[in-house]
Amino acid sequence: MSWRRWFPIVLGSVLILTGSVRADQPTSRPAVPDSFLRFVDDGQGGGSLESAEVTLQNPQGVRVPAIHIGEKAYYDGLNQDFRNDDAVLYEMVMPKDSQPPPPSDGQNPGDTTRPQSAVSQFQRFLKDTLELDFQLDDIDYTAPNFIHADLDTDTFEQMQAARGESFESLMLQQLLAAINQPPKPGEDPNDQSISDMVHILTRPDMERQIKVVIARQLGDMDSAAMGLEGPQGSVILTERNKAAMATLSDTLAAGKKNVAIFYGAAHMPDLTKRVEALGFVPVSTQWRLAWDLKIRADQPSAMELLMN
Repeated sequence: MSWRRWFPIVLGSVLILTGSVRADQPTSRPAVPDSFLRFVDDGQGGGSLESAEVTLQNPQGVRVPAIHIGEKAYYDGLNQDFRNDDAVLYEMVMPKDSQPPPPSDGQNPGDTTRPQSAVSQFQRFLKDTLELDFQLDDIDYTAPNFIHADLDTDTFEQMQAARGESFESLMLQQLLAAINQPPKPGEDPNDQSISDMVHILTRPDMERQIKVVIARQLGDMDSAAMGLEGPQGSVILTERNKAAMATLSDTLAAGKKNVAIFYGAAHMPDLTKRVEALGFVPVSTQWRLAWDLKIRADQPSAMELLMN
């Protein structure tokens, strides 16, 4: 099986790319996108990865956005929009009554005062490898309108233990599903995967070549395809979404009119349905540029010429 298919799927379980939801007064009823990520091909070997931001309305409003690893301009745009929200409900599994980390000053983004889980460390590795920014370094979670809307660490770990669920087991499920997935129409199951990998890893713009491969796959994923949900749901998605909705209900009851839910894109299909069940109607979808994937001059490297 081609590495092009299973590698991005496994990465998807680490990235849990972000989407967003908002709410206001209903006007029309456009369809909510099936996926909150999409790859836009520029026809020249590159393109862009875009993240959806869906607005739902009733007399109050709910907007839903984000991605854990993206361009700095992407996070700058989110920070600007968040200043106009009455409340921003954010995801972050952290100890009860603890405070979120401040944004990085650019001098020491990996200091030990920030979350250092295996997932966080891997996300930072991808950020450096793919020349992107990390959400925790750019978003100001200490802003007064930010409200924690997630499980605390103890509750999260207890719920996972009760279900026999772990991040590693979810990744394994995804990998097995990817391996057993039949080829897509027109896809050659015996393609030259090794030579393709050499081609990508030896290009002068390797990080963009890898990003294009990943982005093409992520644009086709939803939470079910990523293997994160089962018949009973999962702690990492379903139970955390329930926590977000409980906080949303409290926030709306407190009179907040313009609320953003800042959670990963894998959470968004289920979260959007839960928001609609409260009487909110989708009125618009905005697509934000998350990854710029325009390809630089693609000339063979000295290593590739030598191997040929």
